[in-house]
Amino acid sequence: MPRQPRLDAPGTLHHVMGRGIDGIKIFRNKKDREDFLERLADLCRADALSVYAWALMGNHFHLLLRTGNQPLPNNMRKLLTGYVVNYNLRHKRYGHLFQNRYKSIICEDDPYLLELARYIHLNPLRAGIVQNLNELRGYHWCGHSGIIGSVKRDWQDRDTVLAYFGKRKRRATEKYENFVAEGIKTGNRPELVGGGLVRSLGGWSQVLSLRRVGSKVFSDERILGSSEFVNNVIADAEEKAKETLRLTLKISDLPALAGKVCEGQGVAEAALRSGLRKREVVRSRRIFCQIAVKKMGYSGADVARFLGINTSAVNRLAVSDELPEVKKYI
Repeated sequence: MPRQPRLDAPGTLHHVMGRGIDGIKIFRNKKDREDFLERLADLCRADALSVYAWALMGNHFHLLLRTGNQPLPNNMRKLLTGYVVNYNLRHKRYGHLFQNRYKSIICEDDPYLLELARYIHLNPLRAGIVQNLNELRGYHWCGHSGIIGSVKRDWQDRDTVLAYFGKRKRRATEKYENFVAEGIKTGNRPELVGGGLVRSLGGWSQVLSLRRVGSKVFSDERILGSSEFVNNVIADAEEKAKETLRLTLKISDLPALAGKVCEGQGVAEAALRSGLRKREVVRSRRIFCQIAVKKMGYSGADVARFLGINTSAVNRLAVSDELPEVKKYI
């Protein structure tokens, strides 16, 4: 059965997991963990994503993040490819490090952002890496210590999590810690990691109950949320797929797109693919980037290479307010 495509859009909440091939350790020592976190921090500082919760677990990792100005596949490629290269050099090994591709699940913010933050941050305790909550407070390789402030992580978005517990940070931190403590007795949470129906309904008992009465719900292995949320995400994804298909029927690749935009805007293609800052050229370049990245699915790096400009410039143009001329070319 062919694997399903990734679901993503700017601002989407994801639970991302990666596991070592054949169960091998992907984090052997402090240097490995620091390397991984520094790469993650760089993406956060570039506004490519926001990270709310994370845990590095020896042979796997968990991330709870929201995509920013770059799609999730671009972010994960930057994070994992660079990490694997350095890991292999450090440990004098060759070949793949991660088992298959990473797993990503789109999540509904309420109630799952908090539930997943707690679930992820309790991983070291459930695995016996730390023995109690007091040890978890100072544990460096899990985002819990960053949220309560015992370990400084300026790139981790702790404010979003604490905002659920009140405006006064000290009191909110206490409430968050109580919330995490209450999660210990719940143990493993199959409704957070099970199949599509289980995720959509909050557990097997609800699935069986609705099956008995013949009720139907929308579910998807790639989504954690209510039936309505799952339905909306899939509908949006299908519409985007149709839009991309309509676009590709008209425009086959970047050179074809450049020709159409330059002809329509009355600028030379050489000017588009240069550093010229004339108003009409910049506007044409912005139209080109918005279509290439947001509509055709090219990466910022691919578009940057074609235009001869840097990737950050392409990403800025692509995520800026969509120009009305874009519709003319799609």
